[in-house]
Amino acid sequence: MTDAPALPPSLWAATAPPGPATRPLAGDVTADVAVVGAGYTGLSTALHLAQRGASVVVVEAAAVGWGASGRNNGQVIPTHPRFDPDHFVAMLGPEKGEAYAALVRDSAGYTFDLIRRHGMDCEAEQNGWIQPAHRPGRVALSRRRAEQWGRRGAPVEVLDRQQTAAVTGSDFWHGGWLNRDGGHVNPLAYARGLAHAAVAAGVRLHEASPATGLARDGQRWRVTTPGGAVLAGQVVLATNAYSDDLWPGLRRTVIPVRSYQMATRPLGENVRRSILVGNVALSDTQGDLHFFRFDRAGRLVSGGALVVHAGHDARLRRRIGQRLQKVFPQIGEVAFDHLWHGSVGITADRMPHLHELAPGVVAWIGCQGRGVALASILGREIARWLDGGDGRDMPLPLSPLRPIAAHGFARRIARGMLLLYRWRDGRG
Repeated sequence: MTDAPALPPSLWAATAPPGPATRPLAGDVTADVAVVGAGYTGLSTALHLAQRGASVVVVEAAAVGWGASGRNNGQVIPTHPRFDPDHFVAMLGPEKGEAYAALVRDSAGYTFDLIRRHGMDCEAEQNGWIQPAHRPGRVALSRRRAEQWGRRGAPVEVLDRQQTAAVTGSDFWHGGWLNRDGGHVNPLAYARGLAHAAVAAGVRLHEASPATGLARDGQRWRVTTPGGAVLAGQVVLATNAYSDDLWPGLRRTVIPVRSYQMATRPLGENVRRSILVGNVALSDTQGDLHFFRFDRAGRLVSGGALVVHAGHDARLRRRIGQRLQKVFPQIGEVAFDHLWHGSVGITADRMPHLHELAPGVVAWIGCQGRGVALASILGREIARWLDGGDGRDMPLPLSPLRPIAAHGFARRIARGMLLLYRWRDGRG
């Protein structure tokens, strides 16, 4: 057995318990299903398939949680970042729209249930998620969102300015809404917890085994790696923002957007108790998102985005340090112990896409920054589909593969959109 390759430095890499010991794939093996990618989607799908009796092999280019699954902020959020349930109904029709809304509504609760069921040591805190309104004009948006999700059974409540200040520990916001199902985890520890659960269920997991080829081999598919191959009747591509050209065109259906994460030194107990009361997670209504949560040691974990990445370390320490002092003046001088980044998968229409790329080959891509909860529950649904279900019955409709035109140019434009978001943020 070999240890997983070392992950890039981050708070999560420094604090997460180890994942299962694995070895790179050697030789040819057979399985019912081959999964490419050991992030939330791949591991949740593999776990649920194994529990249904399927033989599953997961190949991972680097290590469990190497991509966005191990580098995000760890907020477990049961909403879509851009659209609300009534929009899903208008976009997808009454049946599919309500089915997708129910999937999103239940995603955080299902994730925490999965963690508890398998005893995962991942700092899971289901104490709620709050989205405060950064301008007075955004309070109406908070009411609308709470009303739409509440009408569908979500445990939500609208907060006025005083209530928001009491929960957040800040007068920065003008009101907001709270979903009690949300919370936060150590995201890398959660990915490794999924890996442990999958291996215990019989999944064969191979790190340091990049998929270099995917082709038909008789009635099966052959997933080739440097050390061997997996022959399987079905394949799940679970690579999201870290997709390459293994399947032609898939990489060009999503824009990988760099997101920076930062963690302060542990705060003193008095200051700690005055911020994010009840240990809730927070991400507000701004396009240039303000987001905060605590880890187990009392570090405030936040971050931000940049248009130009050059010199990001010093610039972010200054920019986000000033932001923290503005939002939480009681924090005093800010010092950061950790700074890291990963990529979020954004699609052109800001919706996740579920694809049947060929008979027996499926993928979903474009988490839009909600991957912790959404990927976890989608793994369950993909497993049901592959275990004799019908893709047309999936709560997220199947969509054709549509690469983004001028993909390289679109990636540059996406970075510049942050300037537009900041302009809009200032105008409510």
